[in-house]
Amino acid sequence: MNAGALGFVLALYAASAWAGDKAGVAPDGTVTASSVAIPYSRFASTQARAFFPKMLAAGAQAPPLSAPIEQSRRFYDRLNSDRAARMRKLYPVTVRHETIAGVGADVVMPAQGTSAANRHRVLINLHGGAFLWGAGSGGLVEAIPIASLGRIEVITLDYRQGPEHRFPAASEDVEAVYRKLLQTHRPAEIGIYGCSAGGILTGEAVARFIADQLPVPGAIGTFCGSLVTIAGDSAYIGPLLNGQGVPAEPLDLTTLPYFHGVDADDPMVQPGLSPALLKHFPPTLLVTGTRDMAMSSVVHSQALLAQAGVEAELHVWEGMWHSFFSDPGLPESRQAYRTIVAFFERHLAAPPQEEAHP
Repeated sequence: MNAGALGFVLALYAASAWAGDKAGVAPDGTVTASSVAIPYSRFASTQARAFFPKMLAAGAQAPPLSAPIEQSRRFYDRLNSDRAARMRKLYPVTVRHETIAGVGADVVMPAQGTSAANRHRVLINLHGGAFLWGAGSGGLVEAIPIASLGRIEVITLDYRQGPEHRFPAASEDVEAVYRKLLQTHRPAEIGIYGCSAGGILTGEAVARFIADQLPVPGAIGTFCGSLVTIAGDSAYIGPLLNGQGVPAEPLDLTTLPYFHGVDADDPMVQPGLSPALLKHFPPTLLVTGTRDMAMSSVVHSQALLAQAGVEAELHVWEGMWHSFFSDPGLPESRQAYRTIVAFFERHLAAPPQEEAHP
């Protein structure tokens, strides 16, 4: 660190001390503070500033992970059904339910029809929900704006979850659907994306494809969850910035019912632990926010992919929380939708030559 940079850092420390915040640093680097008051980011939109306290109040009503699973599923289905209804007014689509390779799925199509460029392309969405909830309405929340804005078919899967099922049930479901789509699509025409648990599952599914010697999809997106477990700075700072306090321990994957009994070091669970596996990954879009407890996981996953030689594009939204773009009313959500659409437009294969030049 040069003298100018060191002077700037020391000035920041002096300003903090002047503000009266008493902090301590342990030999292992653990920082403690007697009091913390952190204002909401001035870089976030005015809409986000107004919405943030309401979002936290609504989230405070969520059942704990220890609650009966049907209670949690009812709560999140009500929340996501409201979001999906608002989305359909903004982003017109048609939805039909199908069973693909034995897996339930909602096929979401843009009301105006797919574009010529996307006639042969398809996206698979893997919904979030801690591998416990999110089927149906949660998948629609993630699929509707992308299908409509991108004018592309999006298939959102009702993959098997805990507590009824355990790893690798969800990965098996994704592979079964992917194999079915490979009968009608080139692998480079298929994209896969998901948020939170769905972002984690996206990485796990691709790892499984590679292990089973399947061709990888043209591109993937891992949002608010990625290729390693939830850890790092944001696992502590994220909850603090969202009014939940600092957790004694972050929410590790293996604490979720779906992962009970797994080897946490298995690269089929955490693909980021295997550089040899990562080098076969397709171009990857990573999305998070500065108040997301999974931000460090996502940022670290991007670094690991880049080290493995994979094109990995990272977008971090200031002031945004876990799965922030699930609400369609924020400017940041609209920016995220456009970013996702543009990424897949750039990376999925173009139409076959004979159709590109009729």
